[in-house]
Amino acid sequence: MKLTERAVKVLDLLEKEYPDARVTLDFKDPLQLLIATILAAQCTDERVNIVTKDLFQKYRRAADFARADLQTLEEEIRPTGFYHNKAKSILACCQKIVDKFNGQVPQTLEELTALSGVGRKTANIILGNAYGQQAIAVDTHVKRVSHRLGWAKSDDPNKIEFELMEVMPRGRWTMACHQLVFHGRRVCTAKNPQCPTCPVNKLCPKIGVTAKK
Repeated sequence: MKLTERAVKVLDLLEKEYPDARVTLDFKDPLQLLIATILAAQCTDERVNIVTKDLFQKYRRAADFARADLQTLEEEIRPTGFYHNKAKSILACCQKIVDKFNGQVPQTLEELTALSGVGRKTANIILGNAYGQQAIAVDTHVKRVSHRLGWAKSDDPNKIEFELMEVMPRGRWTMACHQLVFHGRRVCTAKNPQCPTCPVNKLCPKIGVTAKK
């Protein structure tokens, strides 16, 4: 069976297993998703959602974040960790959105990655979930599961993104990433993956794996 054919079969099974697969950050518009994704670096989505519940009530537009007091913002996002760098990125990011994009979060990968604190993963999350484009966001779960499934070999998330482009059907990129994330969280965990009960174990070349990779 070709790798692309096997990938489709795996995705079909994951789609049935995780009908609720989605981005688990709470947001109502592209700006909120952008801010939440920046805050989610090295932090759980659950904790970010707790912080942004109040944060998004106070800061409603990019201009609001752009003129925020740095120390105040740092305290407001402190529970997400690395709050000094995150606060600086948010201020710089939103200032550029105001200055260069008339206060609207841009809709292209090139423009998004030109914003402070925004790499390809964050940009693809925005494109896929706020703007309905097909995009591959490679986080730690997508990286691990795609390695085990034999879909990617690189350790560089950006290179993995392009490897997955060759394996997964374009029309399924965004949702496939959610399914891989859910699978990585619930079954194909870093340690002690639940291989015997895995819904795709018959299609996995690493069945029975116990290593972290």
